[in-house]
Amino acid sequence: MKDYSVLVGGQAGDGIRQAGSLVARMLARLGYHIYFWDDYPSLIRGGHNFSIIRAADRRVEAYRDEIDILVCLNEETAEKHKGQLKPGGLLIYDSDVFKTEGCGVGFTGIVKECGGKPVMRNIAALGAVAKTLGVDWPMLKTVVEAGARKATELNLKIAKTAYESACDTEFHIEPLPNEPLPLVQGNEAIALGAARAGLNLYVAYPMTPASSVLHFLAAHEEELGLVTYHPENEIAAVITAIGGAYAGARTMVGSSGGGFALMTEGLSLCAQSEAPVVFVLSQRPGPSTGVPTYTTQGDLFFALHAGHGEFPRFVVAPGDPDQAFRLAGLAMNTAWKYQIPALVLTDKNLSESTYCFESKGDEVAREEGLRFDGKGEYKRYLKTPDGVSPLAFPGLVGAVVKGTSYEHDEYGITSEEPEAITGMHDKRFAKLPGLAQEVDGMDAVAVFGDAKAPVALLTWGSGLTRALEGTGKVIGVENNATGLLSKLVSCHGIKVDEKILRYDGRPFTVDGLRKRVEEVAK
Repeated sequence: MKDYSVLVGGQAGDGIRQAGSLVARMLARLGYHIYFWDDYPSLIRGGHNFSIIRAADRRVEAYRDEIDILVCLNEETAEKHKGQLKPGGLLIYDSDVFKTEGCGVGFTGIVKECGGKPVMRNIAALGAVAKTLGVDWPMLKTVVEAGARKATELNLKIAKTAYESACDTEFHIEPLPNEPLPLVQGNEAIALGAARAGLNLYVAYPMTPASSVLHFLAAHEEELGLVTYHPENEIAAVITAIGGAYAGARTMVGSSGGGFALMTEGLSLCAQSEAPVVFVLSQRPGPSTGVPTYTTQGDLFFALHAGHGEFPRFVVAPGDPDQAFRLAGLAMNTAWKYQIPALVLTDKNLSESTYCFESKGDEVAREEGLRFDGKGEYKRYLKTPDGVSPLAFPGLVGAVVKGTSYEHDEYGITSEEPEAITGMHDKRFAKLPGLAQEVDGMDAVAVFGDAKAPVALLTWGSGLTRALEGTGKVIGVENNATGLLSKLVSCHGIKVDEKILRYDGRPFTVDGLRKRVEEVAK
């Protein structure tokens, strides 16, 4: 297997993410599958930032402990990470900033001589990496031109100067005969999946790690034919979204733990008014502010039980960008088909990491819900066998469209009578059998490896009885401290024999997880 890892590090403000992104694009153009993890503190300046780009000849979705190339824009990066270098690995560093063993290139001096700004050292680093890997200049030129937002000629000048100044090593990466796959972040895949399912309005107050859904959709409003809105807070966001759904717009909101907490009263309002709204909950470590820029899977029960009162909801937890695309579209269509709130539960690792996107895009299409045919008297909350009432929207001649937070009758008129309370509660829960039947027919369980293996790893995005048939031991693997998914499946009769948990804000590495699985499996 061809498998390479490059780590680029510096401090906040050095353009580390852009450097990592350009390295990832370059390797993807060589035919490799990409996983790109971005590690940064909640600081605008200072603090240690680094990006790990893993490139392999098959699909990869996690990084390894060891690296092949370490690129250091400051000395702290060398001190923190040189122990991760494989035997024979290469350290590339800014020799104008510090001295160490390896391939020194004067990034700072090159940028200054070319007339650039200090942040452009990241482009110099890219040039040095390309030379080290044996990437030819035309390929690098294409990557810089595609990735540079402005000052393209200056960026090219800096990249070429560093390229020509870098060490000429034998550490060359072999191009693969594969068509390059597009690169997406998990949040971008969620945005695209919702858009394919007809998203009209996205409303959010920025909160890491959900913010890039807003940024991506705002940047592509015209191409995607939708509107984005940034209100003053998360409460305003969810109420605006409910208003949009009431008016007939397919709406979605997004946040992380603290912001979603503010939305929970609105979530209950969605349930009572039967407003179809999709919520993106991108998890980060808590409680409270927690660790804003790192990852966890600690909000499973929060997503399943948020809001007051009892009501049906639809929750999906994608595990990769292709699933994120498909399940976001599924959440949108399901919300509108059953007129319920739907949640897309993701985490920082999926939301902000970059992957190769293999989806063709045709797995998702807009599906319509039950609409009022205009005949007879309109009842917004008409009782039906499956609990789903015909939809109509304000402006339809002859229809009075009610929306309410209070318990009500079929017209939407407030009622506190016992029969009305019980009747509407039963109506809302009458949606569950049909929803459960649909879920049972979905490809909801991802199974990898030998389906008959004696040991199974139960992770987010997987599970359920049929997939675990024939296994002698089930090991729960989760990015949280208490094994939330393991607890959930145990409520349904699935025994989890052992748990491997990580809750330091970082995802599992391939090597670290393999070691712990081998220990536990014994």
